[in-house]
Amino acid sequence: MKVLFLFIDGVGLRDAATDNPVNPEVCPALCRLISAHSKPIDACLGVAGPPQSATGQGTMFTGVNCAAAMGKHCEGFPGPGLRKIIESDNLFLRLKARGKRVCFSDAYLVDSADELAARRFKSVTTVMALTAPETIRTVDDLSCGRAVMQDLTRETIQDRWPDISVIPPQRAAEHLFAIARENDFTLYEFFQTDVSGHSMDYARACAVLRTYDRFLASLVRFTEAAGITLVMTSDHGNVENISERGHTTNKVPFIAFGPKERFLRDRVESLVDVTPAIVAAYD
Repeated sequence: MKVLFLFIDGVGLRDAATDNPVNPEVCPALCRLISAHSKPIDACLGVAGPPQSATGQGTMFTGVNCAAAMGKHCEGFPGPGLRKIIESDNLFLRLKARGKRVCFSDAYLVDSADELAARRFKSVTTVMALTAPETIRTVDDLSCGRAVMQDLTRETIQDRWPDISVIPPQRAAEHLFAIARENDFTLYEFFQTDVSGHSMDYARACAVLRTYDRFLASLVRFTEAAGITLVMTSDHGNVENISERGHTTNKVPFIAFGPKERFLRDRVESLVDVTPAIVAAYD
């Protein structure tokens, strides 16, 4: 069994509205998956206030209610206490313990995992990846099509890496599919949706979602033909309400499409359940 997990940052569920770019005209492939292959799940985790990235992602990738453990929602990069939770047990470590081949497909613009480990500030996914350094993909992997840039098209790195060519999102889908075929579990993180939500720029949010949707439409065709289970969820809401700069308390979609979709959807009610459900799907 193979699973490809798409973590899309800052996408919640909300009824149609003029300030909600998550709609069929902008992102039809995403909306089809939400309509036919998803369920709404909780991202607030029983803690007051809007959910935030550090504790939301920490919860998603450990199965521990990190917001409750920290006593609050924590934004940005995880602090020492949250890093300790992630480093002690996470989705990558659990799957590796079962003999599964795991990959974090996002490219880091570094030459080695040691260079990445030396960075002062690290995201939740970076902290998790460093517990299994063999999962990390570098700039060399990106240049050879063995990794995917966080913006899909590589446009955001042209000022620093002009020799790495811009590609269409459909080509990024081909690269990610090839990676997923080589591994039992593959994770890809996309956070431009959250960035565009914070900008409160509707046109920018639509552009980001359209790019992602072209990528997603191609990827769904590939995974369906190959029998790979596609999983997709978010850490909190944001871009679905472009009129507000901060995160929302809306539920987020948990999408599962493929051989294990019913198994996974039946077991996930909140971010706490994501890692345990994925691990159980391999048993």
